[in-house]
Amino acid sequence: MSSLTAIFGSSEDKSQDSDKLLNLYWNRAELKKEFAGMRKEQFRLQDRIKQQEGATARLQQKLDFLENLLIDPQWVHNVMVFYQLRSLSLRCEQKLAKFAEQLKQQREQKQHNSILVRWNESRCEEAREVERQILQKRDSMQQLEEKLQSERQRLMNMSGFLKIFRRRSVTAMLDNLAAQIDSLRHDEQQLKQSFEEIRNRLPPDNEGLDIPSKRSINLMILSFAQQLCVHFADDEFTLLVKEAGEKSVGAINYGNRNDCLQMLDRIQRRVELMERAEDYANILQKRAQLLSQKAEFRQETDAVPIASSVASLYRIEGESVAGESRLNVLGENYWGIGAALSR
Repeated sequence: MSSLTAIFGSSEDKSQDSDKLLNLYWNRAELKKEFAGMRKEQFRLQDRIKQQEGATARLQQKLDFLENLLIDPQWVHNVMVFYQLRSLSLRCEQKLAKFAEQLKQQREQKQHNSILVRWNESRCEEAREVERQILQKRDSMQQLEEKLQSERQRLMNMSGFLKIFRRRSVTAMLDNLAAQIDSLRHDEQQLKQSFEEIRNRLPPDNEGLDIPSKRSINLMILSFAQQLCVHFADDEFTLLVKEAGEKSVGAINYGNRNDCLQMLDRIQRRVELMERAEDYANILQKRAQLLSQKAEFRQETDAVPIASSVASLYRIEGESVAGESRLNVLGENYWGIGAALSR
């Protein structure tokens, strides 16, 4: 027997060898899986490196192009004008975005406050009704307790024969009164619990603006964007500022050195004029009202008007319209108005 075991091996040894083979198989499978994952990550990183190299090369081309423009005496002043105009364009975009955000927050807060007022009134009315029911329960309990005491006293005052004769009926009535009092007390506790739940009820969340509110806000934003155009006094200058915000340096020639210096002085005056602008809330509201009379929407659920329907630029002085011209501020996305609108 020992010789057979030496030749063929024991079943226990075979089991151990099988376990080792299985472990090697699974380890090999796990290694292959990890290797495949590493290769995939390697390819992903290589793609990112290529993308970054491409972005770096494009940026270097832009820097080289800008350097050549600054070296060229014919273009150096044009570069200065371009970036001053771009700065003004960015300033206008920021003013419009800030105005839009403040307006949205104010309207949302006003609408939410109105909802909270109605919610609190309803909650208080509900609480008052529960309080009224609690008082009713207490009054009923007091009357029943007084009646219970009265019946007990009457039972005690009865003569011996009458007391024995009527004891069963009076006791049943007393038990009935006690049961009614317990039921009223239980109802009172439930009403108290309801009252506490009403008091601790959380207010509703801000549900956002409805379509009419969004339309009103968008018309005010459009009115503000037109006001920025009015600050520049003429459409040509407005177009120059807009182009600088959309095009790249070197794409526009503003003229010779003297022309550029005059333009720089003109830009400075426009910046000062814009920063000195007084409160024009009434002007914005008047212009928004005029825009609302012509605004058209493709669907009832749309908050943004059709651009062509609000392409009239109104100049307001006091309470009257001082001028009207065609300028599609929305359609041509002046001052990045598309990103500022409520949707």
